[in-house]
Amino acid sequence: MPKNYNKTNAERFISAYNQIDYALRTIYGFKRSISYADLIRKTVPMNSVVRKYEDELIDYGRLRNSIVHKTNPNYVIAEPHIEVVEDFEKIAKIITTPPLALEKVCKHQVLICSGDKTLKELIGMMSRTGYKNIPVYNGNTLEGVAIGLNILENLGDKVNSGENIENYITHTKVIDVLSTTADTKYFRVCDKNLTIETALNNFYLNRRLQIIIITEHGKLDERPLGVVTIADILDMNAIIENY
Repeated sequence: MPKNYNKTNAERFISAYNQIDYALRTIYGFKRSISYADLIRKTVPMNSVVRKYEDELIDYGRLRNSIVHKTNPNYVIAEPHIEVVEDFEKIAKIITTPPLALEKVCKHQVLICSGDKTLKELIGMMSRTGYKNIPVYNGNTLEGVAIGLNILENLGDKVNSGENIENYITHTKVIDVLSTTADTKYFRVCDKNLTIETALNNFYLNRRLQIIIITEHGKLDERPLGVVTIADILDMNAIIENY
């Protein structure tokens, strides 16, 4: 192919189709025997980008079948509009090379706390910084996450039971009120290759999830490189929209 060869709209469109088809089958292990439309539908629960663009992906799949010859997929019988081609290429780019959360949206200066701090100190920290979900470390090892909503519920229970709140928060250690690593429905630890698409899907699949902690290899004995919280969901959707 000559260096100055410019692809037609149809060729660009079919290339985007093939990239999406190959990427989704490879990532999720679907066989070649299932149709493109079924591939898209089966991927919807697992991929936030596919879920967002499901209707377009299905429609573009139908369009692909309309612009190629039934007996010769390399023979084009129609040319799609450039706007359609560019939109399909955009979706293909997000699916095949999604942006990394650590590069695009993460808070890199991670506020952490030690488990031997008092609940009063933790509440003061949350008030000063505005952060409501704080990872708790013992040295370099993650012990759990202090989840603001859970702490508020805990304090509410103490108030309703007539306990002296000042005494409680002064003498209760942070380690005693954690969502621990044995119960991770409120947080996840992921490696540095976490994509925005995967982060969004984690929040979608687990509505209790509050924070994702990113480390080098996604291990509990590694210090955090950054965090993604539910407050970042709108920003992540905007990044995908404008990617």
